[in-house]
Amino acid sequence: MNKPLIIQLIADYGVGDPAFAEVVQKLTYLDRKVVVNTVSVPKFSTVATGMWISQFATVNAFPGLIIYSNTAPRIKMTEANHQTLGGDFAYTRLNNGTVILAVHTGYCFSFIKNQMVNFKRVNVANSGSQFRSRDFYPDAVMGIAHGKKSFIGQDLPLISISKPPVNLIGFVDGYGNLKTTMRQSQCRISAGTRVKIKVNRVVREGVVADHTYKVKDGKISFAPGSTGGENRFMEIWVRGESAWEAFGKPKVESEFEIKSY
Repeated sequence: MNKPLIIQLIADYGVGDPAFAEVVQKLTYLDRKVVVNTVSVPKFSTVATGMWISQFATVNAFPGLIIYSNTAPRIKMTEANHQTLGGDFAYTRLNNGTVILAVHTGYCFSFIKNQMVNFKRVNVANSGSQFRSRDFYPDAVMGIAHGKKSFIGQDLPLISISKPPVNLIGFVDGYGNLKTTMRQSQCRISAGTRVKIKVNRVVREGVVADHTYKVKDGKISFAPGSTGGENRFMEIWVRGESAWEAFGKPKVESEFEIKSY
């Protein structure tokens, strides 16, 4: 018995937006056995999109997994970045076999760049519809999933993928934890060090922690979170409370600063 394809659909349509249902319906129309899971990120945030692409593609990945993403700020990209209005729809396969199909803009591919085997433009229309992720892209997604190589186009230069940022809020989870774009290996402050953390013009005192350092209720810490695999993303969190509220409800992609004292 053939196992169904699993698609993780990541987009900035908004939680509960019928746009998700329309894209899922089109994918299911093309393959009645496909299983599609949907994830909403803040509008236009290629940082949040890139982080979740990395998470789904590298943690508990398996053969038959496809990441399909549409977060495409409609801004004019420079020719040096080899990107067009809204970005090209692009294809890559990671060294673990996971296939990613996403709009090549901002940081969407940044967090998995060092694991990419190839990087190709997808042969599909990028204009002619206000809803290309429903009208055009699913045909390419399912075509590639079923082995139709005609959808895979010319090489895209890896140099066109932006370096991932290390000082931004990448996502706010349901508990109000602030997931940052800094990896554990990039944090130069040792566990137990008292720090000042600045987000959204709010400065609070906290401590750097790891899995061995205990933090009391109500205290702020900067510690490896649950995302990022073997090299986890650092999180700003308040034990038993919301870091998002503690720092004045910052937007995703806000900058943060952390200094020891």
